[in-house]
Amino acid sequence: MAETVHKLVIIGSGPAGWTAAIYAARANLEPVCYVGVPKTAPSPVLPGGQLMLTTEVENYPGFPKGVTGPELMGAFQEQAERFGTGIIGEDIVTCRFDRTPFELVTSGGRTVKAHAVIIATGAVANWIGLPNELRLAQAGGGVSACAVCDGALPMFRGQPLAVVGGGDSAMEEATYLTKFASTVYVIHRRDALRASKIMQERFLGKPNARVLWNKVVTDVLSAPDDHGEDKITGLQLQDTVTDEITTLEVKGLFVAIGHTPATRFLEGAGLELDDKKYIRLRSRASATNIPGVFAAGDVADPRYRQAVTAAGMGCQAALDAEHWLAERGLI
Repeated sequence: MAETVHKLVIIGSGPAGWTAAIYAARANLEPVCYVGVPKTAPSPVLPGGQLMLTTEVENYPGFPKGVTGPELMGAFQEQAERFGTGIIGEDIVTCRFDRTPFELVTSGGRTVKAHAVIIATGAVANWIGLPNELRLAQAGGGVSACAVCDGALPMFRGQPLAVVGGGDSAMEEATYLTKFASTVYVIHRRDALRASKIMQERFLGKPNARVLWNKVVTDVLSAPDDHGEDKITGLQLQDTVTDEITTLEVKGLFVAIGHTPATRFLEGAGLELDDKKYIRLRSRASATNIPGVFAAGDVADPRYRQAVTAAGMGCQAALDAEHWLAERGLI
């Protein structure tokens, strides 16, 4: 019996992976999507990506009244399945791109062969690691790792908000929030920001901008709202110099201490990564340095990290894979 070699394997789900699957399946590439398994440490990760931890999505086109992240990803998956995408709930733990067809080893110990591969494993937000922080983030309680995604929600408008971090990303998030918040507090563990001078000036020039120096968040405080849902009410802060404990009343916490791309499983695979371990793309297209291996979504996008841009990259990757396979007579 001949060994099965898939035309296309997609590693990861989320907007990029599901969109790639939809396009590939409609092109009769019979894609198989390895969606991964749920993880809780060091940060929560679910099949479907970061949107699985997002309650309200108001900036994805086509949903004028908004949609929850899990609902949106459920619709993506249903559409991918409708066109025949194979879905397997395992991780890919090793990639062997030095041979053809490519060989991928699953967390269940199986070796899968494929002519082409799309990597869409995303990037995980770095969290402080506090139990209440993660609980409220998953429950829509006012904790988020993306101000651009969530900052304009009604629950945050006209309210005091806090951003944890001191780099360019934190300043960008904090500056964005100044459009909606009564006050934006940047909480930084040191007495100087790491962000570039221009980014600092952009934030500090806003009338509702504040910086709390030498502070770390040691707890996220919450209480039931009028609907009985647990929402953030404030932060417990510790001074890194004096150890003094204080309380800051806020209605939202945005954690901006970076993201970690899910590329650890690619170690030794020969795929070119940048200095932050994101997959380096050869051009605006999805091709990597290894012919036949493509990347889409946050795993190759350290800048935008939005659902709609990830979906667009998933489309590109599927089209690029289709053309690559056709050029070699593999479809």
